[in-house]
Amino acid sequence: MTTTVEVRRRSWLRQHSELGVAVFLAGLGALVLADALTLPTDFAQRGPVGPAAVPTMVGGGLIAIAIALAVNVLRGGRGQAESGEDVDLSTPPDWRTVGLLAAAFLANIALIDTVGFPISGAVQFWGAAYALGSRKYVRDAVVAVTLSVGTYVVFHGLLGVTLPGGPLTGLV
Repeated sequence: MTTTVEVRRRSWLRQHSELGVAVFLAGLGALVLADALTLPTDFAQRGPVGPAAVPTMVGGGLIAIAIALAVNVLRGGRGQAESGEDVDLSTPPDWRTVGLLAAAFLANIALIDTVGFPISGAVQFWGAAYALGSRKYVRDAVVAVTLSVGTYVVFHGLLGVTLPGGPLTGLV
């Protein structure tokens, strides 16, 4: 049997649910700060600003935003619903789409080291298009391969970011 105190507590938590977002942002900011402060500086420091400068600012910014959000919520501020969104909250979530998107992402993770980024990325791009409702399989495959190979060329060839090439190893 629920007591009056429990009912009030649940009501208060529902009215201040945005505090959950503030707690998440504060935790994420603390994680980023902790990681930034443990970065070794000897390998990448090329001047007065080291590799921890940007992550430290991002972590501090996340914590500052979390504090500002918490203060706003505790003072009675509430987020407004998007008026332009056509979302029916009474319909259940589409878990099939979520599962297919997760499968495409996990396929990329599983394949990237064995077949390389161009192929695993193409599988992920094509799988995401399928999961989101596209049924133009050939067009989606062409777009997926173009995006994946283009991304590989830009990152590996132009930016110098090492990605597993699979069949393109040594060509770019």
